[in-house]
Amino acid sequence: MLYNPLKKNSVTILNGNAGKQTIVFAHGFGTNQTAWQKVAPAFADNYRVVLYDNVGAGNSEPTAFSPNKYDTLRSYADDLLDICNELRIKDAVMVGHSASGMISLLAAIKNPTHFSKMVLIGASPRYLDDVGYIGGFTQQALNDLYDAMANNYYAWVSGFAPAIMANADRPQLSASFAQSLSAIRPDIAQSVARVIFQSDHRNDLPKLQIDTLLLQTQQDIAVPMEVAEYLNTHIKNSKLKVVNAEGHFPHMSAPDEIITAIKEYI
Repeated sequence: MLYNPLKKNSVTILNGNAGKQTIVFAHGFGTNQTAWQKVAPAFADNYRVVLYDNVGAGNSEPTAFSPNKYDTLRSYADDLLDICNELRIKDAVMVGHSASGMISLLAAIKNPTHFSKMVLIGASPRYLDDVGYIGGFTQQALNDLYDAMANNYYAWVSGFAPAIMANADRPQLSASFAQSLSAIRPDIAQSVARVIFQSDHRNDLPKLQIDTLLLQTQQDIAVPMEVAEYLNTHIKNSKLKVVNAEGHFPHMSAPDEIITAIKEYI
């Protein structure tokens, strides 16, 4: 079935003036475009702001998800390129969080004309440890995670959300993340988690030719500092900035830090 990309990915546009430069915000696993609600409006006066939901998340077209099609991050990158083509986006600022960091990178490698600058927040090319590489997870730890998701998804959500969000003094943050995680069909969440956590895009990093800002929190159990440093070493024309925040979702927990960092960069 053919889908209109704007409907398929539930695209939202703030300040529809196509004459202005576009800034695209792409969310990570377990969230949807509402994760940017404290960040995106800060750019709406000066940019055409584009937000969307990855297939399987938020208000994306429910029938569009297939575990056979979305068995690699490249399928999500193709969706991003379809949106860019539909909206005739050129030289945009691309902001991708977590898994959408690599999705954005893959899209920019395949068709760089759509993008002028990249901002990758808490991105990782590989979550699994390897010889000479610290990804943050062992295969056994990931297997345990998949088992927990399969055995009782909602119980897993209740434990996973506060751990990865951090900021225990503000439980409303993890509650918000738990809510968006719980809204995802458990079978889709498990399929997407496996694709993300078993991915390895280290060989793609040197192919990116676009200026890139890497934003990393001071402590992130999903993406250790070593991963951010690895990205900085292997992506040409990249700079790493450690923001005054903790956890994997600084755009939700410390939006002013992210807004400032992006504005200083672009």
